[in-house]
Amino acid sequence: MMTLPQAPVPSLTAGKQVPDAGFLPLETLRVRSDFLKAARARHTALPGFVLQWRDRDDSDGPIRVGFTCSKKVGNAVARNRAKRRLREVARLILPQHGRAGTDYVLIGRAGHTATRPFPLLLNDLRAALERIQ
Repeated sequence: MMTLPQAPVPSLTAGKQVPDAGFLPLETLRVRSDFLKAARARHTALPGFVLQWRDRDDSDGPIRVGFTCSKKVGNAVARNRAKRRLREVARLILPQHGRAGTDYVLIGRAGHTATRPFPLLLNDLRAALERIQ
């Protein structure tokens, strides 16, 4: 049986260390009430997305993250692309820079989230987390 050669994967973070995709200490927000609580809390607008965050009472709890894109972002294909990019940004940045016991919601922006260069999205989230902490 012949095995196919593996193609090298280019680094999207230009020399930055990327965590393994195995275990992630992130939980996903799935309940509407959690999104509404985050919407009533603090937020900051960035070029690539809007970040909402809410400190929960359990400071030892996990980092929870949610993603949303309205129809203003585009059709279903554009919204799904934007959410995939936001999920990857959160996977790479939040385990190191996020705070335990905090809910984060990343909201896609029309015309920016799906087309903004990926390293700039990473820098946006890093800058936002440094600003709020």
